[in-house]
Amino acid sequence: MLLCAAFFTLHSSLFTSCEQDNYDKGEGEYSLMRADFVEAHVGSDKKVDYIVTDDGDSLAAEPRFTIKAIETADTTYRAVLYYNKVKNSLGKTVAEAKGMSLVPTLFAHRATGDVKTDAVKFESIWLSANKRYLNTSIILMTGQPDEEDVHQTLAIIQDTIMQQADGRLTAHYRLYHDQGGVPEYYSLQRFFSIPVRSIKADSVRLEMQTYDGVIVRTVPVR
Repeated sequence: MLLCAAFFTLHSSLFTSCEQDNYDKGEGEYSLMRADFVEAHVGSDKKVDYIVTDDGDSLAAEPRFTIKAIETADTTYRAVLYYNKVKNSLGKTVAEAKGMSLVPTLFAHRATGDVKTDAVKFESIWLSANKRYLNTSIILMTGQPDEEDVHQTLAIIQDTIMQQADGRLTAHYRLYHDQGGVPEYYSLQRFFSIPVRSIKADSVRLEMQTYDGVIVRTVPVR
């Protein structure tokens, strides 16, 4: 099971260190640390036991690790993993985790009320190498709110599916973003992924409101 959401609430923490005993942070001159989008499998102990990267590498996590955001056992989380690719005592290549940030997987849905389109800063959109996810990187403006229960919300709204002259289908999506009263003091990068299996079209046209106006990006997914 891959955890997913229609609406995803956002808090200020982006990078979470792995809860392990005594590890090298990988910040030295000869660090091997890399960052990859992954599917991280979590066992019954709520620890990541292996990961599959968007490039198709399947690596055991040694040592196994967890982060506070992991709440469900025996499932798979979408994440960005910061890790070293090293050899274990048996000479097998494994992932030595240094930190992990969960990435929300959003399924598009029809609007049922007002669609909030508060501004974001657009960075990029791309199809993963394994063609399983359409990934987007945006910048949110955030800050420490005066009230505790204040957060931003992201979602994907599907407006329609249009047939092109060549017969191929394009899904028209909009980014739902509710600033939710969160102050806009500093920039915070956020990623989200749309599972390609949920897209009933050959391409996606994603529209979003930015601080420079509305932008549209179209990406083939098949």
